[in-house]
Amino acid sequence: MKNFHGKVAVITGGASGFGREFALKAQALGMKLVLADVQQDALETTAAELRGMGAEVVAMRCDVRKSADVQALADAAMREFGAVHLLFNNAGVGSGGLLWEASEADWEWVMGVNVWGVVHGVRIFTPLMLECARRDPAYEGHIVNTSSMAGVLCPPVMGVYNVSKHAVVALSETLYHDLALVDAPIRASVLCPYFVPTGIHQSHRNRPEDVAMQAKPTGSQMAAQAMVSKAVSSGKVSAHDVAQLTFRAIEDGQFYIFTHPQALDGVEQRMLDMVAQRNPADPYASTPQVRDMLRSMMS
Repeated sequence: MKNFHGKVAVITGGASGFGREFALKAQALGMKLVLADVQQDALETTAAELRGMGAEVVAMRCDVRKSADVQALADAAMREFGAVHLLFNNAGVGSGGLLWEASEADWEWVMGVNVWGVVHGVRIFTPLMLECARRDPAYEGHIVNTSSMAGVLCPPVMGVYNVSKHAVVALSETLYHDLALVDAPIRASVLCPYFVPTGIHQSHRNRPEDVAMQAKPTGSQMAAQAMVSKAVSSGKVSAHDVAQLTFRAIEDGQFYIFTHPQALDGVEQRMLDMVAQRNPADPYASTPQVRDMLRSMMS
């Protein structure tokens, strides 16, 4: 996708973090914006900021777990702007702790946002974008699904999150191939950030009542939260940096977007273990102090 000016970008999780930075970058490129988020106050603040910069903005509260909410978002985009060119399935939440200590509500919440949110986005918006392409011979489209390095690695005490983000990678790779199979003028990318200072380590603040925690967090859940909070807060790559990188990848038609290429050593080790049919390597072999810290916090 080379031409952004005057085109329409839809961004879930658009009120903060990566979503807000995607919106700011899109505005700077002259795009029209459709922002969705579950946090109404932050959504209104971001939308007002963008309008103050001269952007045309539609802002809707949207729980991406719900098909009807995502359909309403698509309907609003078409009603207001008549087309969608760039889709960011970006809404996401975090969760941690030993895998067997996750509750059914934990699974429903994380899978609902991280997986079903992307499923609904792809299922609802892709046919819409294909129809836009049929009406416009010059149409260019792109879909970016936000995964994580946890979508290509399997660190301990992050099991539910790992599963959800692996699903996003598999979905995105298949989407890429399916679009190519039908010669669609739409590309796809998967964004796999590592630790970047965003609000994902505080995503429980927006956890809905229907999937609320019913018990006090376990030791492993508190340890995972502390570890992720520290890592995210100390990240040197900013959400702004990630937005710049992502838009360059969109322009270049690049599928895999990794914010921390140095972390790919772990991906290579994992793939080599698979090919050699070895047991998974210790993810903390080079940083045993992290494993020791986790164990001490859980005891």
